[in-house]
Amino acid sequence: MDKIHIKNLEVFARHGVFPEENALGQKFVVSAVLYTSTREAGRADDLAKSIHYGEVSRFITEFMEQNTFQLLETAAERLAEELLLNTERLEKIRLEIKKPWAPVGLPLETVSVEIERGWHTAYIALGSNLGDKEANLRLGVEGLRSTRGCRVEAVSDFLVTAPYGGVEQDDFLNGAMKIRTLLTPHELLERLHEIEQEAKRERVVRWGPRTLDLDILLYDDLILDEEELHIPHIEMYKRDFVLKPLCQIAPYARHPVYNRTVAELLADLERLKTGDAD
Repeated sequence: MDKIHIKNLEVFARHGVFPEENALGQKFVVSAVLYTSTREAGRADDLAKSIHYGEVSRFITEFMEQNTFQLLETAAERLAEELLLNTERLEKIRLEIKKPWAPVGLPLETVSVEIERGWHTAYIALGSNLGDKEANLRLGVEGLRSTRGCRVEAVSDFLVTAPYGGVEQDDFLNGAMKIRTLLTPHELLERLHEIEQEAKRERVVRWGPRTLDLDILLYDDLILDEEELHIPHIEMYKRDFVLKPLCQIAPYARHPVYNRTVAELLADLERLKTGDAD
């Protein structure tokens, strides 16, 4: 990915732990690396197809001047988030905030915090078999659409499917959606649980009936295996009620463990179901 550099932008602001820092203020130095594609702008010689580094520099200056945080970590985190949310074509940012005169009583040149943040692509499965199933799924979609740092890019059709796991219950309505998110996998999982609670989801019986079930299927090319979170979803390759709606919106998304596309996984599963192992 291409990069646009903003180096050592000086800003007078009022960030710090001590009250006198918040009252008197001091100089901060901000550097940013903006990750984007400059190809289109370079070929057309058109600034509108790139990121205007002058506007970004003004945004940084105004943000640092208009806010007050105790920690450099907080200033960096909030500034990176605001830039990603408000700068078209910005995919990722590496941001460093330096504090040249940090009040530590020692002869140091500068203290700084450097972070890297960016947009991630995730695929979410939706399911419901209690109450108004379609309304429950739409609540899930709108819950993420209204979440700061999440953008819903595609939603599949909702498909009626038989229950999974051997528990006798009503048929499910299932779907899938593609999102772009600034949330980490664990933050995203926490948000999904909050949305499930808004739909009055109760976790009583494994694979049992539920008003709303939201699962992370894929998150970039991440492979994560923890007690509370498995990415890719641990059994997505054997569930047609997951693969069918996902195939509608992302047939060429690739499973990072099996190195198979969603379309290939669905075809494999359908061959197994018909007994054609070849």
